[in-house]
Amino acid sequence: MTTRTTRLPADLLDAAEVEAAEQHRSTARQVEHWARFGMYFDQQADSASRRIRRAVAGDESLADLTDDERAVANAMIDSSISTEASDAIFADRLAVRGITTVLIDDDGRMIRRLPDGSTTAL
Repeated sequence: MTTRTTRLPADLLDAAEVEAAEQHRSTARQVEHWARFGMYFDQQADSASRRIRRAVAGDESLADLTDDERAVANAMIDSSISTEASDAIFADRLAVRGITTVLIDDDGRMIRRLPDGSTTAL
């Protein structure tokens, strides 16, 4: 099998490492297992997956789903939120509104960031 390298969020790899140990898989195989499961789920066109997708999109009420469908819908929503939040730089958004923020830099130090982009160590 041909492979390629890609970057994944550290929290996903940490979770895969824990699950992999419990399932007697390598971390790479665990990520592959999850990816293939997600791919299979995405490819299914049955009525349950269509209902779940409509509910996630807000076109159908979550209350109309079965308990199992609702669990899947909530997992999809949680995954989307996690992905979007990890890509968002909230300090930039707040700076536009004139709000000072406090960040942790790559060395673990607290940094005050003013709306003009200047920073000071705390």
